[in-house]
Amino acid sequence: MKKTMIAVAAGLAIAGAGIGAATLMPQSSNEKPAQSPETLQTESFAVENMTCATCPITVRRAMEGVAGVHDVTIDYEAKTATARFDPAKTTMRDIATASTEAGYPAEKQFSGTDL
Repeated sequence: MKKTMIAVAAGLAIAGAGIGAATLMPQSSNEKPAQSPETLQTESFAVENMTCATCPITVRRAMEGVAGVHDVTIDYEAKTATARFDPAKTTMRDIATASTEAGYPAEKQFSGTDL
């Protein structure tokens, strides 16, 4: 009985140490480092080929896969994608190309103030 208690106590101590070590170790994640909103550029793209509910997922993943892209918002109804990105790391052309290569050609969307 005494050996069993010691074994259980040792097991709990080891398990507890593992949990403690895991909380101290830096967590690897796919989160992108925080970026100052002032350095990010926002551009909208027309993506006409989005015809089903899964299309926006593919477009978003393609665009977010470009280094320097912070986030992408898709408006399925309007068939647009809006990307926030670091212009020091990527360009609008790179983002549009990623979407095009995924099967969804993207073009800069012009607003009335762009003309």
